Amino acid sequence: MSKADSPIDTIWYTRCAGRGRGGVPTAIGIASQLGWLREEFAVDNIELRSLQDDDAEEVRHHHYDHGLTTLIREGGNLFSIPAKAQGARTRLIGLTWIDEGQAILVRPGSNISSAADLKGKRLALPAFNGRDIAENKRGRSIARLMALHGYKGALQSAGLTLDDVELVETRPAAATDADGWRRGNAWAGLEPLLRGEIDGFYVKGGNAADLAREHGLAVGVDIDALPEKRFRVNNGTPRPITVHEEFIEKHFDYLARFLAQVLRAGEWAKTNLSGVYDALHKETGASLEGLRTAYKNDFHKTLTPDLSEERVALFRQQKNFLLTYGILDRDFDFDAWIDRRPLAAAWEILEERSKVRQAG
Repeated sequence: MSKADSPIDTIWYTRCAGRGRGGVPTAIGIASQLGWLREEFAVDNIELRSLQDDDAEEVRHHHYDHGLTTLIREGGNLFSIPAKAQGARTRLIGLTWIDEGQAILVRPGSNISSAADLKGKRLALPAFNGRDIAENKRGRSIARLMALHGYKGALQSAGLTLDDVELVETRPAAATDADGWRRGNAWAGLEPLLRGEIDGFYVKGGNAADLAREHGLAVGVDIDALPEKRFRVNNGTPRPITVHEEFIEKHFDYLARFLAQVLRAGEWAKTNLSGVYDALHKETGASLEGLRTAYKNDFHKTLTPDLSEERVALFRQQKNFLLTYGILDRDFDFDAWIDRRPLAAAWEILEERSKVRQAG
């Protein structure tokens, strides 16, 4: 521990659902599955805990508001950006990019087979959750916001706008099990599509691929295949890693060591695709078939976080989208939010350990 560090007994992290409850690939989730995070801090007697652990109910809400000072959060930006706009004392310390099976599903035999075919069509727009409006946590209605940006990007790729389609507000049916996401309940488009009330609805991820296969639906627009990344920006593209300012100020060395294992997992993933799929199957609960459908095109090579000029620009695009569409209470200094020091220190730790191994 460096002289500037204060004692700590628990490091919290998010797994973006995780523990087989749905969710998405993250380098933190893979590092956790591989046991590397606990291994790193075993000698310090520091406990590693996930907000998604079964006994973490009392702190789970910090996934949304980022009020827990010892939390390292890698997750959707529809929580982290609004939290920052509402005054959360966070810093952005890394970004990943993972195309994760974004698509617009349609009925078999539909005349929708490209983004241009969306013109004049009816597309599902999941309703805001009333609680999210009442509590001014609009970012929690992620199905609505992801669908809106998914449609916007697809239409833009074909020279169209949201004015060229009809958005039909939909609400989820009663959940059939404890995991509405897994059954496609969150997207609120399945039943209206099957009834012919809409022509398509947005989905993403391995569980969404399972949903499409189970109901014989077709992919009308493969958003992941759109030619430019700016058309694919959404909740998880790019996906931020954020921490509370106090974590950087008081526990910098611990943060750097944690990130070193995250970087290690991202680098490991580049040459271990089958191992990545196995880890994601355990982490998200999606079938291997669904994962292979949703996550492809060398996605395993982009899990390593960075703060490259390209990713920062794409992330700024998402912030501007949320501001434009009334999700943020106010704007904030985006560039001042970024802190490059923790990731740089993590790379130094990996490089030093590599030198020690080679010398030994």
